[in-house]
Amino acid sequence: MSRRSRRAVARSTAADRARVLLTGLVLLALGVLVVLLGYGVFGSNRAQRPVVDPVVSDWIAGNADLTRWIAIVGGIVLLVVGLTWAVRSLRPEPRPDVLLSEVPGQRLTVEHSAIADAVRADAELIDGVSRARVRMVGTERRPALRMAVWLVEGTDVRDVWAEIDGRVLARARQAFAVDALPTAVRIELDAAASHAPRVQ
Repeated sequence: MSRRSRRAVARSTAADRARVLLTGLVLLALGVLVVLLGYGVFGSNRAQRPVVDPVVSDWIAGNADLTRWIAIVGGIVLLVVGLTWAVRSLRPEPRPDVLLSEVPGQRLTVEHSAIADAVRADAELIDGVSRARVRMVGTERRPALRMAVWLVEGTDVRDVWAEIDGRVLARARQAFAVDALPTAVRIELDAAASHAPRVQ
């Protein structure tokens, strides 16, 4: 599965994974360093000394105000970094507009809501589809779709899929002038529509 196709299936967590991996590697390196220090790899005398070197302890005691400010600034920096990381991880996934053309002095885009509504309306015209939901994901230069389709009981899934792929998505690709439009399609049974009384 290509990177563009994975973007359609789920929100990318590559940046978060990279940050966690980097943090883990730094902590692992510090842990290995402490273990080696404890086993006397850097000298038996060094292993017997306090964790904080006496020279450092003396400097901290002699510069209490400066040390306090350094600790406060370091804590604020860590707090800001942590809050920024949390906000970026929890923020809603962007819904990009689609860029159709970009020439000097002119930029033509289509709003994501218009695209989603058009594809949803087209999908709901398929026989057996009770309702549909469509969402734009990706970027405006590399758009992708997430589509959820609810079927009435007894509908042939293969026929619905053929209509979605052969008509709905083909028309969308043609309208946006793109060769590929990665789309993740989730098909479910609409229990409410299946058990609704039929009008004779």
